[in-house]
Amino acid sequence: MAEDSATEKGGIRFNLEEIAGAVGDFGTIFPILLGVAIVCPDVNVSHFFLFLAAWFIIAGLYYRLPIPIEPMKAIGAIVIAEGLSGGEIVASGIAVGVLFLLLGLAGGMTWIGDRIPRSVIRGVQAGLALLLLRTSLGYIVDDALFAAFSIAIIVIFFIASERTRVPDVSALLVLLIGLAAGIAVQGMPPFRLIPLPALVIPTPADFIAGTWDLVLPQIPLTLANAILATSLLTYDLFPKKGVDPDRLSRTIGAMNLVSTPLGGFPMCHGAGGLAAMYRFGARTGGANIVAGLFILVFAVVFAPPEVLTLIPFGVFGALLVFVAIELGKHGIKTESYLVTGVIAVLALALGLTIAFIAGMALAYALEWWKKEQGAGQKPGA
Repeated sequence: MAEDSATEKGGIRFNLEEIAGAVGDFGTIFPILLGVAIVCPDVNVSHFFLFLAAWFIIAGLYYRLPIPIEPMKAIGAIVIAEGLSGGEIVASGIAVGVLFLLLGLAGGMTWIGDRIPRSVIRGVQAGLALLLLRTSLGYIVDDALFAAFSIAIIVIFFIASERTRVPDVSALLVLLIGLAAGIAVQGMPPFRLIPLPALVIPTPADFIAGTWDLVLPQIPLTLANAILATSLLTYDLFPKKGVDPDRLSRTIGAMNLVSTPLGGFPMCHGAGGLAAMYRFGARTGGANIVAGLFILVFAVVFAPPEVLTLIPFGVFGALLVFVAIELGKHGIKTESYLVTGVIAVLALALGLTIAFIAGMALAYALEWWKKEQGAGQKPGA
């Protein structure tokens, strides 16, 4: 696919296409971060959005391409499903930051990515989808009317965006409608400035739990989707400016090491986000800068803790359903339904970490068995 002149020259532009592309990935960003803030009272959602906005802008200036910044989906889904502590979230961010910074500096991304079977990655995605669906059902049952209204809006925008170039801003729209409804019932919350971020030092127990519960399930998704698939897509869309996997790994490491100890949520890139931003018109880092400014306004105006009590739970239930469907769509694109299915079921029953380890063992066992079967069928064997 040919690059346009602005991209070829390495420029940053601001026009209607870039603005439309800027919001292309908001549909998964907002539900995950707001969902985490609801179940974890010891985190500050304003800081989540503040650091997300900052890194959107930094990535736009650094890459000069629409490279998205997203919350880490495995960590977000598990926190929402199990209600883990803020200390464990920070510990997981530090751990993944160190890991991916070192991998990027050492140039080992492709080698490691090749050792994780694709069916295992698909299984983690499918397991995340089931966990999010289970969580979303609780919100929907508690507020069925608003959930149905929100789902209807999301479906309308999804159909429109598939058939036209109208950007899917349904997540933003239903959040704003939910806020308006909450304000109408409860009144306007007091305005307050974002408190300055404070350093959070996790305990050894936080690191142990965060690594086991959050980091291990996140690693295959980050390797495959946030780094390898995103890098490949940049070469497809921008052949003269494709981004090397190790470079993406280094930025993921840096932004987590800087942000999570100060209250940010673990973040990465994403091939799906890049595809969404490009589809709606983003071609340069200008889209990232616009997205960062939008999110910054949200952090300042809409994200104080009181705002979370205004938004009907049906809104979160509806948004999480569609995040789960998006993950599930990718999960079924597997080369082994057995491996993927086992991981998905175990994730729901025993947790993603155990499911990931069992899936890796099963995938390698099946590969060994196929090789043995092939060797046994050779003439003279």
